[in-house]
Amino acid sequence: MREGVRLCARFSLATSRREYCGPKGAPALLRRALEDDEAVEPAAEALMRFEALSPYLAALAVKHRRRPLDLSVVEAYWIGNELLEGFTHQDFQAVLRALSKRGLPPGVASRLRVRLPENPIPHHAFHVFFVGVGQVTGSLPTTLENMDRCRPSWGLVTHRRRGVAEVERQPLVKRGRRLALGPPVEVQARVDPLFEREVRAGELLAMHWGEAAVPLSWDRRSHLELYTLRAIEAANEAAAAASNIHGRAQHAEPAPALEA
Repeated sequence: MREGVRLCARFSLATSRREYCGPKGAPALLRRALEDDEAVEPAAEALMRFEALSPYLAALAVKHRRRPLDLSVVEAYWIGNELLEGFTHQDFQAVLRALSKRGLPPGVASRLRVRLPENPIPHHAFHVFFVGVGQVTGSLPTTLENMDRCRPSWGLVTHRRRGVAEVERQPLVKRGRRLALGPPVEVQARVDPLFEREVRAGELLAMHWGEAAVPLSWDRRSHLELYTLRAIEAANEAAAAASNIHGRAQHAEPAPALEA
């Protein structure tokens, strides 16, 4: 479990620092767990209190008879692996029920149940694109920019200086009504002092909310890209289905749109 907690902490630090999710005091607990084995258990307890995180980890753990913070489960949610395969409507309904108990508004949960795509994916990118960044906690609006920053993304480090990495990365864009990945652009990623030595020019990096999370192997990069693209397609499928439903009903409630 130790390595699962540490991988999860790396991705969760950015949002806990911004107080978008998680309990108070979480950033210090997560950082300590990256250096001190005795801090792993308190960090694990804090991670399971992250509102939109633990329902997915719990669902994956139940389906595969593992612990929520096992490395394979955490890797599935943040990066992607074979544990994401075969996830069903029934499996995701359990996730929606858990999210509802943690703050997802009842009206949003009802709409999501109706629009659930054929192949839901218990990956953070799917949560961002389908459920919507900020929908559970209400801490920020669901805009395209916030979706792009919240999804786990990957890129090639082109330049390094203390505390900052220049990264070539594909942004999330809208083409008509559909989400897609655009051509690579160079962005800056904040590098925590704990990660200074491992973020190098010429190597791959995973990012979350504009911060370096973890160096990526080519295999992990391929998995992250694969499941991100599948999450985009699933979310586009759901949005198209919702649009068709609303188009047929004269007085139907408007589908939620991205804020400007």
